[in-house]
Amino acid sequence: MQYIERFIDGIDGSKARFIGYAIDNSPEIDMQRRRPAVLVIPGGGYAMTSDREAEPIALKFLSAGYQAFVLRYSVSPSRYPVALIEAAEAMRLIREHADEWHVDADHVATIGFSAGGHLAANLATSAGDDDLRAHGYDPDAVRPNALMLAYPVITSGEFAHRGSFDELLGPDHKADADRLEAVSIERHIDAVTPPVFVWHTMTDRTVPVENTLMLVQACKRAGVQVEAHLYPEGDHGLSLGTKESMWGGQDGVPCVQSWPQLAIDWLGRTFAA
Repeated sequence: MQYIERFIDGIDGSKARFIGYAIDNSPEIDMQRRRPAVLVIPGGGYAMTSDREAEPIALKFLSAGYQAFVLRYSVSPSRYPVALIEAAEAMRLIREHADEWHVDADHVATIGFSAGGHLAANLATSAGDDDLRAHGYDPDAVRPNALMLAYPVITSGEFAHRGSFDELLGPDHKADADRLEAVSIERHIDAVTPPVFVWHTMTDRTVPVENTLMLVQACKRAGVQVEAHLYPEGDHGLSLGTKESMWGGQDGVPCVQSWPQLAIDWLGRTFAA
């Protein structure tokens, strides 16, 4: 197995950390094998990137046969679109090194958690296209082929997680309706959006489930394939829902522990289509 580490220069002088786990090919099996890949984007309200939503998620997908990468993107005081450009560069790296890392460049998904879900969706939809072009990226060249989201920050409207947008846009953003609309994902889902898998809990007290419901409605209107799973209990930031991945070693939430296999099964079907 290859362990990969790169540093991505942020457009504001910050640095993002890009980590990868790539399964090597074997002469006993298939030396030409190219595996699908997943870019993991942890959450943290654009103020930090969660350990619990980084390597544990990458290793789960790695164990299912996916090459797995993690982006530790720049957070506050970095502002939009710093993290978006870093996510684009992470996707560019994966596809540029597809031969070296045994990746099928046409089957690269991203999975984002909470505010990391907002970043993943910003990259996957048309929301960030103008900003990507302004910084030298072809949006279609860095767009993932599938989008997976866990309790994502989606809307900047009534049901917004205000803390995420405060960190993303800075303290002076509240009076700028155009800036808020530009990063409200449900307003930017259209034909370029890849298939979507999303899960949320009905009792999330931090990022209301309405974020996911609005996402699903927007996907339906745009004709974007979407699979959604709503769980009856559990607060925000559950990661895998296991004791090992919970805040402070809290007890797990059994009802949500099905989501990783559901996501892996969905991704397999999506990439086989």
